Amino acid sequence: MEQHDRDELAAVNAARKGFYEFLASMYKLELTDEQIEALAKQELPVDAAYVGAGYGIVKEYLRHRDAGTRQELAVDYARVFLCAGMYEQLMAPPYESVYTSEEHLLMQDARDSVVACYLDEELGLPADNTTPEDHLSFEFQFMAKLVERASAALEAGDEARYAELCAKQRAFFDEHLAAWVPRLCTDVRAYATTSFYRGIADITEGFLELEDQMIGQSAQAA
Repeated sequence: MEQHDRDELAAVNAARKGFYEFLASMYKLELTDEQIEALAKQELPVDAAYVGAGYGIVKEYLRHRDAGTRQELAVDYARVFLCAGMYEQLMAPPYESVYTSEEHLLMQDARDSVVACYLDEELGLPADNTTPEDHLSFEFQFMAKLVERASAALEAGDEARYAELCAKQRAFFDEHLAAWVPRLCTDVRAYATTSFYRGIADITEGFLELEDQMIGQSAQAA
């Protein structure tokens, strides 16, 4: 591979890694004031294609932020993702098992499967972790780590390791993320009371559509 092509691929993979980390931070916990301010100050693309439409919604919501914004978002996060106060209906719990098991329960086959994927790369979660491992933020963080390691392999000239990591990205995307995240995004749009989280759902789904293409292109370029 020519150095120019290698540099270009490294830049693409750095952007992919950063986007996975961004999405992980959006779903992991309620946002802090610092996160809200940082996001509000970012230059976000607002075109109609893919993630841009979602960014436009998020940017417009944050344009009207005030002293109550953090609390408003925290309440919406708790209601939609933690199902707080919802005793007869699930909203959009961010766990793969809930979406892929027949009885919509936590800690099912999907959880065991993602743990095996993590451990295959020696990426087990801390011993004191109490959140099911198939939480969306963990799955996004895992993909970010796979991309990071692929970039390191590419930089080292280890094409076999790079190809292996691209294959792992493809498999994890197809078997896990693509299997349930679009449905989660549909539920977030249906149940979120803030346009912010509806925009985040649009960004997420748009990114996954792009990522489906980018994984293949990254593998073919090696």
